[in-house]
Amino acid sequence: MRLSGLIKILLLGLLLISPVLAEKAVHVEDQHATEQVMTHEGDAHDMEAVASHSVLPPIWLVIPFVILLLMIATGPLFFPHLWEHHYPKIAMTLGTIVALYYGFAMDHGVHNLLHTLEEYISFIALLTALFVASGGILIKFNTTGKPLANAAILLGGAVLSNLIGTTGASMLLIRPFMRLNEGRLKPFHIIFFIFIVSNIGGGLTPIGDPPLFLGFLKGVPFFWVVSHVWHIWLVTILAVIGVFVAFDMRVPNGNAPTSDGKVVEIIGAKNFAYLGVVIVSVFMDPAVIEGFPSLQKMLHVPFGIREVIMFTVAYLAYRNGNKEALRGNEFNFEPIKEVAYLFVGIFATMIPALQLIGAYAKDHAAEFTVTRFYWFTGSLSGVLDNAPTYLNFLAGSLGKFGLDMGSLSDVQHFAAGTPSPVEGDVGSVVYLMAISVAAVFFGAMTYIGNAPNFMVKNIAEQAGVDVPSFLAYIFKYSIPILLPIFLVVWWVFFNL
Repeated sequence: MRLSGLIKILLLGLLLISPVLAEKAVHVEDQHATEQVMTHEGDAHDMEAVASHSVLPPIWLVIPFVILLLMIATGPLFFPHLWEHHYPKIAMTLGTIVALYYGFAMDHGVHNLLHTLEEYISFIALLTALFVASGGILIKFNTTGKPLANAAILLGGAVLSNLIGTTGASMLLIRPFMRLNEGRLKPFHIIFFIFIVSNIGGGLTPIGDPPLFLGFLKGVPFFWVVSHVWHIWLVTILAVIGVFVAFDMRVPNGNAPTSDGKVVEIIGAKNFAYLGVVIVSVFMDPAVIEGFPSLQKMLHVPFGIREVIMFTVAYLAYRNGNKEALRGNEFNFEPIKEVAYLFVGIFATMIPALQLIGAYAKDHAAEFTVTRFYWFTGSLSGVLDNAPTYLNFLAGSLGKFGLDMGSLSDVQHFAAGTPSPVEGDVGSVVYLMAISVAAVFFGAMTYIGNAPNFMVKNIAEQAGVDVPSFLAYIFKYSIPILLPIFLVVWWVFFNL
């Protein structure tokens, strides 16, 4: 599918749903104007209010989500031909089952569907813009593919993830990383790239990963995460890179490419300006920049201005992109197409799962320790959208301390440090650290833990790399490699 056609369809969808959104969401228009900012974003306070006055969905409604996860895990392995040709229909069908139930049988179900639709459009707009803009930048590393060079790129990518997001950094570096290791590229190279650049690396700033940005919008100071978890981030990154180097030392070094003496060459550098526009558009909101005008209110629409900007950037970046860079990157739209179809099903089918989890977290927050918040947030972030998972457990931890996530001052007090009402328990700072670290780090546990994971997998497959299946990724790599490291992180920092 050409990008212009994809954008026309999505923009048409925006135009069609805007009147409906305006009619359905008049009472929360101000909140939409100030808090609908990026992928996975939403008005958590309004969501809590709705949840508190609505009946929870039946447990059986989680079945479509479970089926979709099982299909994603087993389809490419056991029935690849069927899956390759019909995964869009499977994802859409399962999502439609849940949507119909919410539309006709659930109190406030239409509100939930509209809210999820907004989240999905924001999600795909951001990913499309970052994917296309970075695809027009060709980076060449004129050095030999070897462990130390690879480790340096992975560490640099981890830092870069905090500046342009895990998606931007992943799309910018995955192809040059594969070219650098041409002739010696193994499946573990792709897996460790996903571990480090696509997930753990983005754990220092709100730009790095969506959960941290939502925390920022709710009142957590911008530099709170880096100032409180930098040591956890650094230890974890170095540990994972250390394991990678041990793997990579067993692979013969590659041949040094011919070059004119430049260690790094960049073709299509003008696309960095497009990446800059995307990042700036994320922050074009009065909730982020004090005094910034609300574009939604000015134009009398409840949603969509930022998304139109992002789709426009994607169109311009592709139309005006450097042809040599696009050819060098073997650029095509298959990775973003796969993400778009699979995640529309994931977004729809996980609505009941998130509601049930949110209710459980709220009801049991008082008995949750730091350990439980860490492992519950982490394990669910590996298979669910980590942004709403983060919000649910953030709300639960605030409730444990008698605070309200809908109150900016309460969140600020929570981040600054509030004594626990339970004698002998730790203060609120440790709880927020545990939730923040787990939500970001555990996204690396599965291909669906974070959107860049699937995109990197698809790009590598198109390049002919033998990428592990969904189950092999979990049982051969993430469980034996990441889980022990995350266990040590818990034992050292959160076993309190």
